Amino acid sequence: MEKKLKKWQGWVLFGGTMIAVFLLGLIVSSLMERRAEVVSVFNNKRTEFTDSIIAQNERFKADYPREYETWSMTEDTSFVSKYNSSQEVDVLEARPEMVVLWAGYAFSRHYNTPRGHKHALEDMRKILRTGNPGIDGDGDMQPATCWTCKGPDVPRMMRELSASKSVFDPANFYAKKWSELGAEEVNTIGCSDCHDARTMDLRPARPALYEAWAQVGKDVRKASHQEMRSLVCAQCHTEYYFIKPDDPKNPGKANYLVFPQHYGMTCEDAEKWFDEIDFYDYIHPLSGTKILKAQHPGYEIALQGIHGQRGVSCADCHMPYKQEGGVKYTDHHIMSPLANIDRTCQTCHRQDAEVLRQNVYERQEKCNEVRDRAEQELARAHFEAKFIIDNGATEAELKPIQALLRKSQWRWDYAIASHGATFHAPQEVTRLLSHAVDFAQQARLLIAKVAAKHGHIGDIPVPDYSTKAKAQAAIGLDMQKLNSKKQQFLETIVPKWIEEAKKNGKIVEI
Repeated sequence: MEKKLKKWQGWVLFGGTMIAVFLLGLIVSSLMERRAEVVSVFNNKRTEFTDSIIAQNERFKADYPREYETWSMTEDTSFVSKYNSSQEVDVLEARPEMVVLWAGYAFSRHYNTPRGHKHALEDMRKILRTGNPGIDGDGDMQPATCWTCKGPDVPRMMRELSASKSVFDPANFYAKKWSELGAEEVNTIGCSDCHDARTMDLRPARPALYEAWAQVGKDVRKASHQEMRSLVCAQCHTEYYFIKPDDPKNPGKANYLVFPQHYGMTCEDAEKWFDEIDFYDYIHPLSGTKILKAQHPGYEIALQGIHGQRGVSCADCHMPYKQEGGVKYTDHHIMSPLANIDRTCQTCHRQDAEVLRQNVYERQEKCNEVRDRAEQELARAHFEAKFIIDNGATEAELKPIQALLRKSQWRWDYAIASHGATFHAPQEVTRLLSHAVDFAQQARLLIAKVAAKHGHIGDIPVPDYSTKAKAQAAIGLDMQKLNSKKQQFLETIVPKWIEEAKKNGKIVEI
């Protein structure tokens, strides 16, 4: 009986070994096939680029059809989520308090939720934050620096405009006016923004990122591949500012783009740098506060969250892998991870897709509760500050109030300007918004004391800003005039830019 049992065990061991060998053979064969197909893609390229920057995205289609096809899908705006869908939504209509907070700055005119990368140039041209060159001269209200993240024509033009062709120097690009490059910036965000066209290696194309890292003794070129899968996003989805044309410490660097990462990657780190150089984006016309306008510190906020701390890259969630035949490739349809939970969240989390979706919504809802309160407190504070200014408040009385408003609005703006921040780092966003509420309330208490000192007791009257139209009227904007001029610009000037670009071969039509 014992011998029969051992014999049986031997056959089981033999059978198991054969199955294991067979499965390993299948895996090796699959890997070899995949590697062969990938090698085939590179060995059979139809076009060999000798330039690292190829602005026309269409020129990559023949050799990288899967990536190109999915990139083209960023034109699709059908995805719907509870927050941050793909559609263009008028944020100022939904949150009129933001019109008041941005009074004195172009964002009070027009602010929509972002669409896919395919729409980047179109949306920038039509937004009321850019002017109307050729219509009323407003095109010169913005520098060429505003084009920086809108497509691969940017690094091309930075190189062409460099004082020395042997040194990549973007200073001359930044010094130009936005309107001067309208016929040059015609290819939307695409391949050469993130890849070296010669090798397709990941390579951020914006010099500001390299300069920011060098400032603290680091080299972007030495970053790991996983880091690069975030850094190609971080070159644009980050906090930045423009050097003021009249800055005596930076002669010859008018509107030069800088990332304020000198002291670190938090909201307070950037604020410390801005305070040190006495920087502000605009002076609020109601409260007289020197305001810091956050741009979109997505990378910085993401680093504060659990995914960033665990080394998850932007591409892991926003550009998940896809399988087609024997090829595994990166999906270039960059969008919300909630659109592909099976390929994003569930690669790590085993919960049901709907459970994961509701987890995200719950965090977003809680952050937005605090955001609502912050915007309400800040909007009233600016109007109340104007009231005491109009009724004799002194500079000494205003100074601590304006300091609190600056701190409050910076934290609010930093938290809300980063797309997806309430998912990337909900605890950090809640912390910033809570501090924004606190500073705004402190400012309002001081305002009430100053108002009482100057003879006013009780609630301070403020105008009706309950809708976008009412808020824009309350801060003195003539929206009918602005919209009319923008429409004229879109119908007459933009077509000329496109026609000139086609004539000069800057646009490839397929």
